[in-house]
Amino acid sequence: MRKPLAERARPQKLEEFVGQGHLIGQGSFLRQVILQDNIPSMIFWGPPGSGKTTLAKVISKETQANFTILSATGSGKKDLMKVIERARADKQKDKKTIIFIDEIHRWNKAQQDALLPVVEDGTIVLIGATTENPSFEVNSALVSRSRVFVLEKLSEAEIGQIIKQALISEKIDYKKIDNEIIKLISRMANGDARMALNTLEACLSAVGENKKINIALVKEVLQKQHLLYDKNGEEHYNIISALHKSMRGGDADAAVYWLTRMLAGGEDPLYIARRLVRFASEDIGLANNTALLLANNVFDACHKLGMPECGVHLAHCVIYLAKSPKSVAAYDAYNQAMADVEKFGNLPVPLHIRNAPTKLMKNLGYGKNYKYTPKEDSSGQEYFPKELRGRKYL
Repeated sequence: MRKPLAERARPQKLEEFVGQGHLIGQGSFLRQVILQDNIPSMIFWGPPGSGKTTLAKVISKETQANFTILSATGSGKKDLMKVIERARADKQKDKKTIIFIDEIHRWNKAQQDALLPVVEDGTIVLIGATTENPSFEVNSALVSRSRVFVLEKLSEAEIGQIIKQALISEKIDYKKIDNEIIKLISRMANGDARMALNTLEACLSAVGENKKINIALVKEVLQKQHLLYDKNGEEHYNIISALHKSMRGGDADAAVYWLTRMLAGGEDPLYIARRLVRFASEDIGLANNTALLLANNVFDACHKLGMPECGVHLAHCVIYLAKSPKSVAAYDAYNQAMADVEKFGNLPVPLHIRNAPTKLMKNLGYGKNYKYTPKEDSSGQEYFPKELRGRKYL
């Protein structure tokens, strides 16, 4: 079976690699250690299609080390131990072993822990690739023994260059695809080179030998623009943070954009609605009590309607919350009171404000000298435990 275009078109040399100039540009640390065949253990962190696997394979071609690829989705500790056994034998012959582990964040703690001693003593050089923040998803001890390199999303121009290189390497007739089509695929790939090449390959297969790729075909193949949005990963938290801060800062336009990004990426509308209910009290609070009512109603609408109908309700709410005046008085008061609860523990309720439903409780002083505010002056009455008298949270 023939390999996909994205695999066939991978560059074999550092000079052919496109993008990530901040990492492998002339004079950079990474470029120098690759060319000197002296790479440290490292982790490539970046979005899908940014070149993590490609750069690892370029390193395999540029160095004299034994190079082994393991995918965290299809291999485990047993596979790793076999590689380590071979690496120990090769180390005795002064032969270096590089292990590339794709999607290393998918390995559990025990699997990642198995790497620690052999990375520490130099038996292997590790190259890990991940789309997730290594601080959260990779063993901290492993991160501390590695250099973390952050790969950026590829630009449209860089994607276009990758497409053109693929056309040349595959000897594909340029008559089938013009610059406008290349620009369209580059834009709609949203920084993902693999997706761009897969789209190109699908279009080439669809048109056959003598026809030209057109805009309609590209859009049909893609259906909709590829969006990076992992509902369980870091980008999820990045975007909900962007939505929250845009509303807090009063930028309704930006808030609607981030909302739409989440919905287009398949986020559960009820998750967003819950966050809006929280925002209505945390950030708006006493400045506009109606905000909480609207947020609750929108949550109800999302529950009843679902997507795509409830998208406009969420937009309505997001715009209202962004434009509303803000107050954190209730939020701060709650946090200050919670701090006192944690500090002082279960302070007794003052006797005069305790309920006294039985004669015994009355005899014990429950409710004694309580002043009933609707009928008498209670301005000097204390409601705090004695340890907290005079506390002001508002």
